[in-house]
Amino acid sequence: MRNLLNFLTRYNNLIIFLFLEGIAFYLLTTGNNYHNSRLLNSVRGMTRGIEARIYNTTSYLSLHEINENLAAENVALKNSIGKLVRKENSLFSTVNDSVNKQQYLHTSAEVIENSINRQKNFFTINKGESQGIKVDMAVISASGVAGVIVGCSKNYSVAMSLLNLDFKLSARIKSNGYFGSLSWDGRDYRYAILSEIPQHVIVNVGDTIETTGYSAIFPEGVIVGTVRDYEKFGGDFYKISILLMTDFKKLHFVDVTGNMKKTEQLELEKLFK
Repeated sequence: MRNLLNFLTRYNNLIIFLFLEGIAFYLLTTGNNYHNSRLLNSVRGMTRGIEARIYNTTSYLSLHEINENLAAENVALKNSIGKLVRKENSLFSTVNDSVNKQQYLHTSAEVIENSINRQKNFFTINKGESQGIKVDMAVISASGVAGVIVGCSKNYSVAMSLLNLDFKLSARIKSNGYFGSLSWDGRDYRYAILSEIPQHVIVNVGDTIETTGYSAIFPEGVIVGTVRDYEKFGGDFYKISILLMTDFKKLHFVDVTGNMKKTEQLELEKLFK
């Protein structure tokens, strides 16, 4: 009790001042329409600002779930191309492509480990043999080609990144259909090299580069990138620099795609090699 009295005695002038200020502020705002409206607007503005911050924080915390849903929706959209046939109790969806006469499997996965600063880069996804993943399945990002599955365990898989000196891809210029071999030169993670394009072919900066489907791994028409620049190389061919569409520094959700008829195709081709 004594402490309370000492506090009131010590700060009585400040307490009286604040009390009188409160009364004056109340009389000012309740007795004057202008000041009353300004106060209400100020309070509403503060409330809206707090609500906006709370909403932004909640939205940020739910981004992971949103990205997972978007990845699943992306796979569902790919599966809607052509005749869609779903198997019971299957983690994959099958797509019959009436144009290319190939059947593909699609499933979404999350990248949980990735590298871009080595000569031979790989990344790991959170699905494996138990989820139907197999070696030599294509891995495609939302923007384009990402890599190829090279190893699987029960619940995880490792993919060889396009940013790997051993990665080779059959790719073509979309505008004219001429194809060559695309690979990474180990320098900048944003660019790859398209070779074996004859010099009589018309090449333009900005031309779209896509997969040919000749490898039996990647479906035809998957975007790889666009022509950045080109130069004559070796007297007969161009050396074309390709700006990759997939940003490997942001690689997160991917679509794993398998060709159901790949084995049949490869076994037949072996007879003539």
